[in-house]
Amino acid sequence: MEHRLIKHGFILIFLALITGLVIPAAEAPRLALSAHTIALMSGILLLAIAGIWHRLVLSERQLKVTYWGWIYSSYANWFAILFGAITGAGRMTPLAANGMTGTDFSELVVAFLLVSLSLAALVSASLSIWGVARKS
Repeated sequence: MEHRLIKHGFILIFLALITGLVIPAAEAPRLALSAHTIALMSGILLLAIAGIWHRLVLSERQLKVTYWGWIYSSYANWFAILFGAITGAGRMTPLAANGMTGTDFSELVVAFLLVSLSLAALVSASLSIWGVARKS
């Protein structure tokens, strides 16, 4: 799984670079800048997780949950904020959106993604901490 984490880390960094090019064209440029930054940080996070993956003492099932939680939360975070930047959906991110709001549907999509990715990240972070702590 380390190789796949590395691959996804670099894909997210690439997506961050592409996102940086569209910042001026976005409905909410500050949200687009946030999406750019999130993709960079998520890519680096996945590279770091790949570096310690072999140290996680977890069952196969726990490793899969951890892996998919990190992958989902990384991509969903980037996409949710980029989607908000394109559609102007900013209820969940009022500071970065500068008070903009989108259609009810776009706001619902962003809210669903942000809430679900937060839960996935919490589960993955908890399992990662537990997996590393069990090693020592």
